[in-house]
Amino acid sequence: MEDKVIEIYYLVDEFCKEFELAKSGHILTENTSKKSRNRKFKMSDSEVITILILFHLGQFRNLKHFYINYVQKHMQDDFPSTVSYNRFTELQQKALMPMTVFLQVCCLGKCTGISFIDSTPIRVCHIRREKQHKVFKGLAQKGKCSMGWFFGFKLHIVINDKGEILDFLFTHGNVDDRQPLKNKDFHDKIFGKLIADKGYISQSLFEQLFIDDIHLITKLKKNMKNSLILMNDHILLRKRALVETVNDELKNICHIEHTRHRCFNNFLSNLIAGLAAYHFLPKKPSINIDVIDEDRVNKKAA
Repeated sequence: MEDKVIEIYYLVDEFCKEFELAKSGHILTENTSKKSRNRKFKMSDSEVITILILFHLGQFRNLKHFYINYVQKHMQDDFPSTVSYNRFTELQQKALMPMTVFLQVCCLGKCTGISFIDSTPIRVCHIRREKQHKVFKGLAQKGKCSMGWFFGFKLHIVINDKGEILDFLFTHGNVDDRQPLKNKDFHDKIFGKLIADKGYISQSLFEQLFIDDIHLITKLKKNMKNSLILMNDHILLRKRALVETVNDELKNICHIEHTRHRCFNNFLSNLIAGLAAYHFLPKKPSINIDVIDEDRVNKKAA
């Protein structure tokens, strides 16, 4: 655990130093005659981000219990200048921007030519309490997935064959799965083959992505005419469960979903920290492309 703390803090702290240098000189300030205090915070952004990532890598399900009962009691050598939990939640919102940029710059993988895409619901409450929910009133929306109706948001992720997240997008719960792919900024890092489920079937989307050097591969619905595909593509379709495994780890290991949020900013902070924590997992689900291309294809052909 100690080695993991040092590793995460070193990467985060080096990034935060570069982030502050890049940010200085680009901040708009008001021309007022009042003097402004520029006191140094007791806890740095690096410490706050490291604690949030460690929380999502541990067994705690409640950030308050983790901070009070573990960080303040058993990690005093690593974080000697801790603040109260109420103050920590305020610093958590302050560290949201650098943590988001850290996720984008340091925690995303590179495309290998084979990518998988899927969406997963982020529930903010039980569907039966939709009408009385207040924290995300006007923000969360009612949507439907393969598991039924839910109330909340959607997380769209694209991964490579190594299980690394290439890109992500956060939308309302009622947004169609195909909508993010219509935005070129979302699939700008992707090339080659993109494996998806039947929810992404669209002739216009296929043609749009094909122009951008992306071959969208999906299974066919029962009422669609059959078409021939390469054996490699057929086998890759059978490996689409890889992205569902990543979604499962994000929810059950990194804890990006829970229904105890009290404000939208901390909800975003929890989501971003969970995605960053996934990068530091010791082992990620992956597929062996060499085995797919050779052994399984030869056996199928025989």
